[in-house]
Amino acid sequence: MTARRIAVVTAGLSNPSTTRLLADRLADAATRGLVEAGESVEVDVFELRDYAHDVTNNLLTGFAPPALASMIDAVTSADGLIVVTPIFSTSYSGLFKSFIDVIDPDALTGMPVLIGANAGTARHSLAIDYAIRPLFAYLHAEAISTGVFAASSDWGGTEDGAAQLASRIDRAGREFAAAVARRERKAAVDLWDPASFLGEGRSFGHLLGGLAGE
Repeated sequence: MTARRIAVVTAGLSNPSTTRLLADRLADAATRGLVEAGESVEVDVFELRDYAHDVTNNLLTGFAPPALASMIDAVTSADGLIVVTPIFSTSYSGLFKSFIDVIDPDALTGMPVLIGANAGTARHSLAIDYAIRPLFAYLHAEAISTGVFAASSDWGGTEDGAAQLASRIDRAGREFAAAVARRERKAAVDLWDPASFLGEGRSFGHLLGGLAGE
């Protein structure tokens, strides 16, 4: 049986990063849920900080450098996507949005997405619903209803706060795993068959670097 592939995209800027920590814990929870459902799982984790220059070059030229192109292919061909961004100025980070901007708008259609976010204060806890969720709705992705926000106090605060975060992560992971398990398995992409390749949500204009309207 073909393994379910989960792509994890984390937009943390520092190393080590609480954004990456949250992403890893969400991926672990999703993996547990899929294994319990009888699925085998492969997880690919991508830190956007490693692709920042390539993303900028893609925005400026319309062409994705090879490493970024390979990463985008892995993300858009996955069975499910976990995204985690730090919250800057009440919304997702600029690097996170820039990455979304270089993906073909149709590439994530119907894909289950688990959204995570972190910030220094719990005052930004609604950012998932008013900023990030609408972004994936626009892309016609299937963002699960449970998102996970973590404030600094959730990592180094009280045991009760840590327990509540762990509970949210577990709930979101199980919900995401169920959505992935329900989804029809993706057919393998034949790179020599334009119809198959474009079926991943790409257009010839995107493949050639064309940015309509720019």
